Amino acid sequence: MRLAPSAAGLALATGIALGGLGVAQAQPPAPKLAFPVACEIGRSCEIQHYVDRDPGPGLLDYRCGRRTEPEHDGVDIRILDMAAQRAGVDVLAAAPGRVIAVRDGVPDVSIRAPGAPSVAGHMAGNRVGIALGGGWILDYAHLANGSLKVKLGDMVAVGQPLARVGLSGSTDFPHLHFSVRHDNQVVDPFAPGALSGCATEASSLWTPAAADAMPYKRGAVLNTGFSSAMVAGPAIEARSAPPPSTDAAALVAYARLIGLEAGDVVQVRIFGPDGKVLGSGTLAPLATNRDDVPVALGHKRPPQGWVRGVYAAVVEVRRAGAIALSQRWQTTL
Repeated sequence: MRLAPSAAGLALATGIALGGLGVAQAQPPAPKLAFPVACEIGRSCEIQHYVDRDPGPGLLDYRCGRRTEPEHDGVDIRILDMAAQRAGVDVLAAAPGRVIAVRDGVPDVSIRAPGAPSVAGHMAGNRVGIALGGGWILDYAHLANGSLKVKLGDMVAVGQPLARVGLSGSTDFPHLHFSVRHDNQVVDPFAPGALSGCATEASSLWTPAAADAMPYKRGAVLNTGFSSAMVAGPAIEARSAPPPSTDAAALVAYARLIGLEAGDVVQVRIFGPDGKVLGSGTLAPLATNRDDVPVALGHKRPPQGWVRGVYAAVVEVRRAGAIALSQRWQTTL
């Protein structure tokens, strides 16, 4: 996504006379940015992609990882699924400023959906651009159709709702694409220096609270649950898996993981009320880095029926022989 430069989004330094000398007026400091979505990392949202800092065809995020896409110019904050999107998750102003660009009317349709409309000319979907002064511009993209709460020329305060997270434009999962520019150059808010190479020790543009809320993760568990039938990615996204029950023919534990790396090994286990393993399944090592990995493991109902009690599941990701990710969840039958 590229935000066109706007005179309204630039604050030019001017010369002032002082003792006969022309002195450039000091530029305002770089902004400090609040977290721009009304969600909680690790519970109701995760970061899917960071800014791509590789000047060539490769991928490189600010922590020397590959959690990005080619030429990706912003931060993707992903909510759990389309059920959460339909319920509504607010996009919030990360800093005060003036609205200089808006677009609405682009439908919330995955680009992978059969018959999806063309996104030519509106790859970013519905969006809001805000000028902060001093040449700084923030762009909020892929917003929900019909959800914009601001118009051109509005002044906004930090934390003010701008719209809701959507699925508009060139995307296949509900998220906010948040980008920062200074003098029309892309700035990585996690490492605002030169946009080349990783910068693990760099200071960021985020407020301390926002920075604390967004620890860097080499992958995450986005969704977990139980069902009475096998579950694939579309059912996880739609939150449409049939719930478990005492008369179901099977108990299925499912999870969706994001940001995994080549060589990762994913294992799922189901435990009965007595704590013993009912079933275990392991995927082959991933051949490539993967943005999205849905997994499911089922166990057939025993002849005597399901024992009443708490059933648990655990998903683990092993990386280079060590556990990189682990999450446990449970249900009661």
